[in-house]
Parts: sequence; C-alpha cells; structure tokens
Amino acid sequence: MTSHHTRRERARATPEKVFVPGVPGRVLSSGYSCVVEYRNRRFDSGRGGVTFDRPVISVGNLSMGGTGKTPMVERIVKLLREHGHDPAIAMRGYRAKRSGLSDEAEQYKARFDDLPIVAEPKRVEGLFDLFNTTRGEAVDCIVLDDGFQHRRIARQLDLVLLDATQDPFAGAVFPAGRLREKAVNLARATHVAITHAELVSPDAVRSLAARAAVEAGLSGCAVSAHEWAGLSVVHQGSESAEPVAYLASKRVVAACAIGQPAGFFAGLERARAAVIESVVLPDHDPFSNATVERICRAASETSGRISAIVVTSKDWTKLKDRAIEWPCPVVVPTLEVVLYEGWDALADDLVAITSTPPV
Repeated sequence: MTSHHTRRERARATPEKVFVPGVPGRVLSSGYSCVVEYRNRRFDSGRGGVTFDRPVISVGNLSMGGTGKTPMVERIVKLLREHGHDPAIAMRGYRAKRSGLSDEAEQYKARFDDLPIVAEPKRVEGLFDLFNTTRGEAVDCIVLDDGFQHRRIARQLDLVLLDATQDPFAGAVFPAGRLREKAVNLARATHVAITHAELVSPDAVRSLAARAAVEAGLSGCAVSAHEWAGLSVVHQGSESAEPVAYLASKRVVAACAIGQPAGFFAGLERARAAVIESVVLPDHDPFSNATVERICRAASETSGRISAIVVTSKDWTKLKDRAIEWPCPVVVPTLEVVLYEGWDALADDLVAITSTPPV
C-alpha cells in the first residue's frame, strides 16, 4: 500500500533561513562568498588554527541542513568504538534546550552510553574544558559534527557529505541559495560521501559522485542511503521494539522538524504506511504546545481510525519527557546509514587516522 497525504500542515513559523531571489540575492551572495573566501585564505595560510594532541575527524557539508550528518556521525562513532577508541563529539549545539543540549546532542546521548559531548559555539574552549576532566583524559579522538566550515580546529580527516537531491554544482551561495560556500571548496575535503542515494536514480548518484570526485581531487566518493532499521513504539508509558513492517497499512499522522523531510516521508512510503495527515516544521523547531495539540487533534479527529503518530528520533528528543497524553501509540524509527560503495576504504582511513597521533 503506497502512502498518501490527504493534507499537509505547515507551522506558522519563520524559516530559520530566508533566501533572497533575483539580482539582490546574487549581489548579497557575492559579498558573502568574498567574506568566506577571505576567511578560508587565512586558515589556508596557517593563521588562527588549533591542533589538538589527538586525531580529529570532521563531518560536514557545503549546504545548510538535511544532508544526514547526525546518522553519519553515529555510524563513525560506532565504528571507532568497535576498534577500541574512545571518541568525543564536538558540535555547535544549535538551538540548545533547557538541558543545555541541542536536538542532535540529545540524540547522541540517547544512542551511546558515556559519550563525551561538547555542544557549544566555542568548541575549542569546550574541548579544553573536557580534557581537563578525568573523563576527558581518556578521550583519544574527536569527531566534529558540522565541522567543514569550523576551520579553527585542525583535522586529520575532512569528510564532506553531499545530499544526492541537492546538487551543489547547480546551487547558489547564501543568501541566494542553500550553499554555505562554493562547490569548488570541495578541494579541501579528504573524503566525500553522497547521502540520500535512495531518493534519486542511480544515474544521478553516479553523475554527482563523479563530478564531486574530480572537484575534490579524489579517486572516488563513498555512496550512502538512509534506511529504517527498526521502530520504537511508545504507548501508555511503555516502549517496545518493533520491525519496520509494524507500520504496513497503518493509518498514521506524520510529524517532523528536520532539514530533509523528503527522506522521512520516503521511509514511511517504504514502510507502506498510509499517511493521513502530516505536519512539516522548520528544521530544529521546538514543537510548541500548540503544535503538539494540533498533532494530537489530527490523530483524534481525522475520519477513520489513526493507528499511530510517527516522529523522527531527533524530534522525539524534544517530546519524550513532556507531559503529553498521546491519543495513540507514537512510533519513532531508528535511522541508519547504509554505505554500499566506498565505505571500506573510508572506514580503513578512519581507523588508521585515529590510531596515529597528529604531527
């Protein structure tokens, strides 16, 4: 059964980034690019950088949001731990909640036991504070979440993610478009991975990977897809693990506040869920009480029985501890990155780099 949307609601909220079309956008984009390039030249000359006494892996992108950094960082942390390493994650902590952690940081905390996380704009200072603790002394490598533009921290491996649905070679630099910097700057990357390959044709993936490899001066790119590995079903105070087939033919209300909602709905379609209503919010939206009420009302009042409310794991971190009387089970998919091309070489480099102290 193919999922369908009878109605899609959007929050009455200001998007976190407003793009400027036409000539004004191009003029502002040119000025923004000049500032970015000046800053890059400073770091290229060796000014302003900090080199830590343990290896650093950066996971970043060229565009604003939605490339799949969080599941990729999770995959890398898991790999490093499997090889006996003790990594820490350093991130900006965008829109941190009262707990002091951002959506992504909360997700990392839930996924990994005893994982040191620095979530603040001043990542260098936060890492020094961490390393001055007993727990921080044991950390032997650092993973930068969203680190490609955070050049103050020197890194030994620079992985850039490119969303297969958003060709950076056809995009515009902010504020005219979603790019943080020009695609030519892929030349700084040591590795490139194409994400969300499941959302486009194989030919489109090959074309983007080939051009990215040339621009970065690499022999090839890793290619990855996002898949749901399973589901957590929360109902009346209890939580159970279910296979993705649990959603087959169920009528659901879907809600998300992520940078790439297309991937979330593609997952619902692959699970053969029937999406009766959907609420799509700007990335990092906090899910106000009014929004939660709207979701619950949609689940209660839609004609025909709604079997579940489905939210992303990142969004569930903002909802799980709130006193909400859900009218039906809440389903949270476990998202995993499946790397089916170029992963072996990337994994080998990750392990080799984290086993060698920086020079």
